[in-house]
Amino acid sequence: MMGYAVSRGVLSWGRWIFVRAEMALLSRGSLYEIDTRAWLGELGRRLGIQGPMTLDLVPDAELDRLAGLGFQWVWLMGVWTTGMVGREVSRSLPGAIEHYRESLPDLRIEDVQGSPFAVQAYDVSPRLGGDEALAKVRKKLRTRGLKLMLDFVPNHTARDHGLVFCHSEYYVHGNEYALAREPGNYARVETKEGSAVLAFGRDPYFPGWADTFQLNHRHPGLREALMGEMTRVAERCDGLRCDMAMLLLPEVIKRTWGADDGVEADDKPFWPGAIERVRAAIPGTFFLAEAYWDLEGTLQEQGFNATYDKRLYDRLRGRDARGVREHLRAGLEFQAKSARFLENHDEERAAAAFPEEVHRAAAVVTYLTPGLGFFHQGQLEGARVRPSIHLARRANEPVDPGVQSFYGRLLALLQQPAIPEGEWRLVECKEAWQGNPTWDRFIAFRWDHASAAHLLIVVNYGLTQGQCFLDYPAGGATRFRDLMSSAVFDREGDDLSTRGLYLDMPAWGFHVFQIVNV
Repeated sequence: MMGYAVSRGVLSWGRWIFVRAEMALLSRGSLYEIDTRAWLGELGRRLGIQGPMTLDLVPDAELDRLAGLGFQWVWLMGVWTTGMVGREVSRSLPGAIEHYRESLPDLRIEDVQGSPFAVQAYDVSPRLGGDEALAKVRKKLRTRGLKLMLDFVPNHTARDHGLVFCHSEYYVHGNEYALAREPGNYARVETKEGSAVLAFGRDPYFPGWADTFQLNHRHPGLREALMGEMTRVAERCDGLRCDMAMLLLPEVIKRTWGADDGVEADDKPFWPGAIERVRAAIPGTFFLAEAYWDLEGTLQEQGFNATYDKRLYDRLRGRDARGVREHLRAGLEFQAKSARFLENHDEERAAAAFPEEVHRAAAVVTYLTPGLGFFHQGQLEGARVRPSIHLARRANEPVDPGVQSFYGRLLALLQQPAIPEGEWRLVECKEAWQGNPTWDRFIAFRWDHASAAHLLIVVNYGLTQGQCFLDYPAGGATRFRDLMSSAVFDREGDDLSTRGLYLDMPAWGFHVFQIVNV
């Protein structure tokens, strides 16, 4: 990336927006999501393995590659056993096959293996090698400094989960009227108590997921069973990614299913006690919540280490620079517990959702602000086709050299001491001259470190060239070296302390300055 003009300032410095926090809150990390079924299939074909490619057969070179990218976490999405009912639902829903072919034109029916979030049992799928194979790959990850994250799906189970037959009371029940009125939200099933009508798993805004049944989180017995299952999952990994975690909040349950006046109903929050129970058994277990609807702070308060930051993603995708700045004014503890992403299995591919220049600018904001950097398999190579989670195979796509090179440099930046160890500050942007509104498109922030070089990151998140002044603390002569290009700018201390730092940058331009006193 070419350097941009940095001129002598003409405005005095203003104040910093500076929020102090304990160093632990600023601990940075990065997470890499892998679609386990598709990944193993690709590795098996590449290695020429006949028969199932299992987790214990993953070559050391592939794990070395992941460790070499600098990730701290690997999320193996979709390792649990799924059942025949889920697979058949995925194959038979109206329009499903045509939809799958949009992402995999040479689709074969055996590619459709069902949603990994319709869990039949929290045992590693035999197709992936079982629990023993998972234990082996976890050990290999640990030797490379990588932690393992696995799914926990607390809202629902597969329709052929063992609890459906043995403990149908753990599920939300309907009746004949509900089944007739909403056949897309209920189904009949045989249990040990006889025939029952159970609700499909769902959230309050969309129809039910027809491959699942909805758990009744007001039932005390179900709560105990879930806590035991969570503990069992936590024994086999370092962190749990909790699917749709906000659906278990009492206010969301009430919104979705209405009030429950049953004597045994338990409307206390589920997560605080469950997280405490798991951590008592396996200290240090990390909890990541998939969360939406402005409920992230609530889930953080209830014990989650990190929550999805969909608000930042939406504002970046909406090209809303002011909205991004306002979002970054949130408390530092909230930000440090935010998982920030440009894509995941629920979102469009970043290379398709964002034009190239916007993609890079958005990535600089997403991954160089506080929190857990969340990357998705294929993102680093510029993949454009969003794979379906119902499929065990992805389309082959060529690597985009430009995207791959950009992410290589960005991941290297995350190793700069100032980011994992320093203190973060949002920097005020001001107009360059009266009547010039382009300052409002700038996003600027800084990482300071007691003994290492500071970093100043500036992004013109707008459609046209823009100019602004940045607030900057007084100091001596300063060198600004852009770590994403070869640009170097020297500025006199008097100018910086009395006039400010002037920036003139093209649309979607960015600098990642290493700051050195000279």
